[in-house]
Amino acid sequence: MNAAKYLIAFLMISGFSVPHLYAQSYGSTLGLRFSNNNQHRMIGITGKQRITKGLTMEGIIQSDLNTNTTAHALIERHRRLITKRFNYYYGAGISAGMEESREKVPETMQVVHTYGNPTMGVDLIAGVEFTALKVNFSIDYKPNINLVGREPWYSGQVGISARTVLVKGATQNKKKRQKARAKRKKHRQDNGNDYFKNAIRKIKSN
Repeated sequence: MNAAKYLIAFLMISGFSVPHLYAQSYGSTLGLRFSNNNQHRMIGITGKQRITKGLTMEGIIQSDLNTNTTAHALIERHRRLITKRFNYYYGAGISAGMEESREKVPETMQVVHTYGNPTMGVDLIAGVEFTALKVNFSIDYKPNINLVGREPWYSGQVGISARTVLVKGATQNKKKRQKARAKRKKHRQDNGNDYFKNAIRKIKSN
């Protein structure tokens, strides 16, 4: 876990020396995420959707198949490291789920362990990703700050994800351009129709 944190930190610091060009070669992805922290290992489903250039929304549903299941929604900013296929990203979001809690009781020097606790929290995330042959690979560090329902209040998680590219970035861009052209064409046609209607009204009024 520590090695992964240091790797991500190094790549992000290196990335700041590169001009801030927006990156991503995909539009939509879906796949699996394997994660680990000091308490447990989890497996989950992860999907990313590009909102605009360099900005994505990621959804994660994960579980340890026992007492912890959580859902996460994040907004992430992508920056190019070498090419648009290799970039780093960072972001934040919210989380909710059912989790176990270990609350320390100083008076009795005991740890009260409970499970099935409804939780809500705030996520941060930083990672690097590489896309090739319609597969997107990433490694990230995702700290979670719990607001309700869990002790300890802070939990850091390292995740490795592999996602299939469902829609390429170029395809998404092409669809956006086609939609924009169709909108402009309709606008011109509407203006033209309005012009003829106004001309006919003037002739009739005369």
